[in-house]
Amino acid sequence: MSVERAIMDRGKRPGRSLAARNNQIYMDLKDIVREHALPFLPAKSLFRFTTVCRDWRLQISSPFFAHNQSLSCRSTSGLFLQTPGGSPSLLPIGANFCGVPDPFLRFLPEPVDIRSSSNGLLCCQGHGADKAYYICNPVTQQWKKLPKSNANHGSDPAVVLLFDPSLLNFVVEYKIICAFPSTDFGEATEFEIYSSKEGSWEIAGEICFGARRVIPKSGVHVNGVVYWMTTGSILAFDLTKERSQLLQDYVARGILGAFSGKLCKANVSGNSIIVYVLANAHSNTMQMGSNTRMWSEKQRIVLDSKIVGDVARDYSVLHVDGDIMVVHSRERVYSYDFKSRATEVMSNVSDIYNMRCLPYVNNLVSL
Repeated sequence: MSVERAIMDRGKRPGRSLAARNNQIYMDLKDIVREHALPFLPAKSLFRFTTVCRDWRLQISSPFFAHNQSLSCRSTSGLFLQTPGGSPSLLPIGANFCGVPDPFLRFLPEPVDIRSSSNGLLCCQGHGADKAYYICNPVTQQWKKLPKSNANHGSDPAVVLLFDPSLLNFVVEYKIICAFPSTDFGEATEFEIYSSKEGSWEIAGEICFGARRVIPKSGVHVNGVVYWMTTGSILAFDLTKERSQLLQDYVARGILGAFSGKLCKANVSGNSIIVYVLANAHSNTMQMGSNTRMWSEKQRIVLDSKIVGDVARDYSVLHVDGDIMVVHSRERVYSYDFKSRATEVMSNVSDIYNMRCLPYVNNLVSL
């Protein structure tokens, strides 16, 4: 019996060892997914995964995870659309991408217009008499009301929100910059900056002379520089140096964006959409006859005719970045993925021309 028992024991040991190894592999895989995959997922998916197990729920609910996810999840996941004075709506890029409990932002104390967006945060302005600014995250529904600005920004302010998550800074820091017409000098633009670190607005000493009317909804920021389209040029403001510049070599069509870490513009040309990147912001100071150009062609895109049909000359580019481009044509909105080169229908939208279209990142950044 002892021999039989020894044989049976030997037969069982490999099974127990194999089960232990499989369990270890499972545990390692679970930890790998939790530590290295979850932070790259949008908030919508993460909320769903809180039901997987208690460990995942605690992990996803922690402030450290929210900070890490805001660093990792940076891709545009949808567009906020809003007509002047109307309620905002959210247009997701892909059916499973966006998840916002209240896209109408009814958790704010008053109806608002969305003025700018940056890495999961929205800058909104109330409809009330004081035209208060609010910063909010539509996923967590956290919000803050900002102090009143020193200058009159006008009825449709050209504000740009800048928020770049920092690995070592767990306290969310952001800035808002507004370009507004000078009341002291004709055909001049001044700038006012709000800093969350200081908790106050400050009018910059810089004044840009010769700048024509700034187009409010055109503002973008790339590497600490904010750019606006104007009627005839591009206005640039460097936040670090607090210096402005007018880029005169510009065709007043298309839309501004960021591509490969540089300012870009997307223009419709025939049946193509051409994406240019800013190659040299100082080309107007070069010697006569220099071959240096301000813009260089980065991409030339032809959308899939099987998806869009013969509508090329009706294109209107709504958004462009290094990952995706969003285009409107004949009551439909299309997305184009630069990596896969795939064209997809996003939604049916009729009156897009009066709408403000702002890119949105679905993350857990905490205010």
